[in-house]
Amino acid sequence: MIPQVHKQGSETLGLLNYLYGKGIHEEHIDPHLVASFDGMAPDPGRDPGATKRDLQQLLDQPLQLLDSDQRPEKHVWHLSVRNAAEDRILTDEEWGQIARRMVAATGIDPGDGAGCRWAAVRHADDHIHIIATLVREDGRRPNHHRSGKRAQAEARLLEVEYGLQRVNPGDGTAARRPTSAERHKAERHGRERTAREELRETVRRAVAGVQSEGEFFDRLTAAGVLVQRRVAPSGDLLGYKVALPDDLNKDGRPVFYPGSKLAPDLSLPRIRERWSGGAAGNEHDTDRSAGAARITPSAARRQATSASWQAVLIIDQGGDGQVSALIAAGGEMLDALAKTSAAHTRRELRDAAWAFERASRSHIQAERGHDRALRQAARDLVYGGPALGRGEDGATTAMLIDMAIFFVLAAAHWHGKKEHAQQAAAARQAAEHLRAAYQAAAPMYLGPMHQRGRNLSQPLEHKQTAYLRRAVPELAEQVLAEPGWYALAATLADVERAGHDPAALLAEAAEQRELDTADSISDVLVWRLRRMADLPADASTMPEHPPTATTTNRGPTKRPANRKERSAKSL
Repeated sequence: MIPQVHKQGSETLGLLNYLYGKGIHEEHIDPHLVASFDGMAPDPGRDPGATKRDLQQLLDQPLQLLDSDQRPEKHVWHLSVRNAAEDRILTDEEWGQIARRMVAATGIDPGDGAGCRWAAVRHADDHIHIIATLVREDGRRPNHHRSGKRAQAEARLLEVEYGLQRVNPGDGTAARRPTSAERHKAERHGRERTAREELRETVRRAVAGVQSEGEFFDRLTAAGVLVQRRVAPSGDLLGYKVALPDDLNKDGRPVFYPGSKLAPDLSLPRIRERWSGGAAGNEHDTDRSAGAARITPSAARRQATSASWQAVLIIDQGGDGQVSALIAAGGEMLDALAKTSAAHTRRELRDAAWAFERASRSHIQAERGHDRALRQAARDLVYGGPALGRGEDGATTAMLIDMAIFFVLAAAHWHGKKEHAQQAAAARQAAEHLRAAYQAAAPMYLGPMHQRGRNLSQPLEHKQTAYLRRAVPELAEQVLAEPGWYALAATLADVERAGHDPAALLAEAAEQRELDTADSISDVLVWRLRRMADLPADASTMPEHPPTATTTNRGPTKRPANRKERSAKSL
């Protein structure tokens, strides 16, 4: 259940016309009262003898009893209460009870016999609107301070009592929700998201890895948004506003949003904090000078994978300020990855970054400086440019997504321990989108590895199995039963050919962090080994393993029956 206190107004009749009207898209069905301050208010929806003017005059009567100079200009209070799509449809009687609980909890009508006059209107199955006049019967103003938080607290109780979907409690760090007018405007113009949401995503992407104000504003301009800067008389830059060129107000002028109105961490002072923690020379900078070697998309993804892995280890045991900074920087890395990845993964990566945005903010102050490696990774991803959906670009994208899943799950676990319910839920949602992106990215690279593993000679496969049992005896049987074992066997052979000790490197890869959250232990170990041994992520660039005496020109010899049966069962 989501209650929302709307901006106070001055036209009671105007709001009633909307509540009892057809709606912008004729979505209002059977508008009618479900409750009122005295239970006897006229209902212009179902009583043919009642008018909206009658209801307006009744609600505003305490206002008219005051002298004109004592009447508050903004006297109309408006609260909407909406259920989740999965909730059952409540009856009018139940919505009436909810309305009475809400006006009592928010201080509009606390039950002392002299509260404000109010009415609750229902024009859809899933929500009601409550309108009230902010003058009590005794002429005083109501104590409705922090009415939004009070309504949220009451909603949590009502969810339990009525068996509704439980909404995670907020902590005031969420981005501002689009207004209903903004949503309707987006629908009229065929936008998937409101202008406020599109701008928030654009600004977040522009922030990813930036190191100066000039670079930030250059990125905004390149993204095609309109920018206005707020400058002090001294010439100091105080803030900025952004607008979409085609989002116009009724006068035909662009609608600008300050960064702080997009999200709490997108104000200019908060953005400056990000690069203030990076002392010059502590991390390498991406050289953008003429003639400088440009970092490749695949190299940027490898560096981001390593930075993400180090961040995961710190999240597990670091201090709160340090972890908070890493999670925020991880959001920048996801934004940069979504911006630069190929079409077949872009949508899920964009949704993952959008979901994780909520997990990147909490009341725990970030200690900037600890996030330099991740912010540099985000910067390299941006300057590495768009990645192809094939070859080493595509394979390292799968490698990074696999690591990003561990990162966001570590963030979800940390937020859960801190009782940051919304942030933890957002991180888990981001993990689901990342898993979908991984399934789109990985098979084309794991498939050839799998085939190479199946084509290993019997002695060579036995050798890789022995390495597995020696390195991770407690995981060996589970890994051998996974479809991904063959890809891991091929990777172990590549590791050995590259001059490494396969068992030692595999043990190190497995010990770095628990694998319980992995959908496929084999897949995780494949990517870890290829990164640690600096092997090409795209195994098709590797030479075939040389045949042995047990391999013929027609292919590998038949494997033992028990091995074949076990593999068939796992596949």
